[in-house]
Amino acid sequence: MPRPSLNDLTAFVAVATHRSFRRAADEIGTAPSTLSHAMRALEERMGVRLLNRTTRSVSPTEAGFQLLDRLQPALASLDEALDSVAGFRGNVAGTVRINAPRLVAGLLVRGVLPRMAERHPDVTVDIVVEGRLIDIVSSGFDAGVRLLGSVPKDMVAVPLARRLTFICVASPAYLDRFGDPGTPEELQRHRCIGHRMPSGKLYRWEFERAGQELVIDANGSIVLDDEELMVEAAIEGLGIAYVADWAAEAAISDGRLRKVLTAWMPAPEEVAVYYPGHRAVPPALRAFLDVVKDLRKKEP
Repeated sequence: MPRPSLNDLTAFVAVATHRSFRRAADEIGTAPSTLSHAMRALEERMGVRLLNRTTRSVSPTEAGFQLLDRLQPALASLDEALDSVAGFRGNVAGTVRINAPRLVAGLLVRGVLPRMAERHPDVTVDIVVEGRLIDIVSSGFDAGVRLLGSVPKDMVAVPLARRLTFICVASPAYLDRFGDPGTPEELQRHRCIGHRMPSGKLYRWEFERAGQELVIDANGSIVLDDEELMVEAAIEGLGIAYVADWAAEAAISDGRLRKVLTAWMPAPEEVAVYYPGHRAVPPALRAFLDVVKDLRKKEP
């Protein structure tokens, strides 16, 4: 049996992963009809049916799933081998386009970007902040960032060194006037700064202590959809805010804000950069991922 070409195998992985000739063709840069003919030729060459086709969908057969499971790590290893010699070509250059929600974009700005600027000054990191979950491949992004547990199964995840930690904060003036809440239930008598999510819904504040979990509907006359604005509102004494720790760390450090309910805050959540494992990793993205991995190794 003639050995399939690397291009054909890469194309098969794209089709089997996206379950769509159109999306796979957009990624590879060819026409869907050309890709469909190439897959039929691959099946004929291998003597086995790899894809089930209908007028509306395409999905791997049992043989196709088995081939996909073997090819994805093999192609990823090949990409890593090719990228390992990138340093011999001189300075890495290019653009990395990343999609990230506001909550975790701040982790990149405070942790990864300073190291990237120092190590790879010719790489441009283009971060688009967006709350809704999207298909990063069809939307033209090299990578995305989200909570590790919600990374799609067909993506390669690289965890960040810093985790996403939530805290409750208020200004000293507010706490002097209204007192510190001792339990989450006491928030009902406080002014809370609401957080509107990208979906339009109000975020319900989550708490946890000794295995006990509580979810509180925060009451207040102010609702915002931006983490840093919520911090500013808390600094102005407008109420208690429930925010990511990175957004409030400067104000806490200089005394403009104080933490409350620290014993009730949920455990930190892991965040990861993710990217498609079935496609070639550009040198600029590989450089970005290497910085993320190095920072993770240095984590105490």
